[in-house]
Amino acid sequence: MKKTLLTLGLAACAWAAHASGLDALESFVKNAKSGRAEFTQAVTAPAKEGQAARTKNSSGTFEFVRPNRFRFNYKKPFEQTIVADGQTLWLYDADLRQVTQRKQAQVLAQTPAALIASAPDLATLRKDFNLEAAPDANGMQWVQATPRVKEGQLNYIKVGFRGTELAALEILDGFGQKSVMTFNKMDTNASVGPEVFNFKPPQNSDVIKQ
Repeated sequence: MKKTLLTLGLAACAWAAHASGLDALESFVKNAKSGRAEFTQAVTAPAKEGQAARTKNSSGTFEFVRPNRFRFNYKKPFEQTIVADGQTLWLYDADLRQVTQRKQAQVLAQTPAALIASAPDLATLRKDFNLEAAPDANGMQWVQATPRVKEGQLNYIKVGFRGTELAALEILDGFGQKSVMTFNKMDTNASVGPEVFNFKPPQNSDVIKQ
């Protein structure tokens, strides 16, 4: 009897731990209507034969207003900007003086941005992702999101929370490249004005429409 109760107790604890990540994601998607944060990102390419894996680090700022506007400003080591204004997704590389322009609705559904800034609720996310709790790690509760469409470029996305606060993203793409983005100074439901998401291609930049 004691063994049975212990087994049930451990199972209940395991379920609670696994449920917490999904609960945190649901709470964040439902209650975080806007926000801003600083971020650092480490991108590690798979090791080649005879060579160690290489990691590139970058940092910047992130702002969003749900359901369909966000902005990533990469400041170091190179300036890049990614802006979703509700209709168009803009990618600007300052060094190349190049702007890529895409229709937002066609490219965001199965991306990390959908998980943290675009989707209005968990039901919408489940249309594009299989969502399941992942083991707690590094003091965070994790949810793994696997795209339902297998032809995409992403193998999976993991979202990490401390409590209900967005803390990290881990992304593995189809080429074996892993990207880990860590958020700091997250200010949930901050006042983020619409001008943040206004983007006009800089003068003398090449604009590529896709």
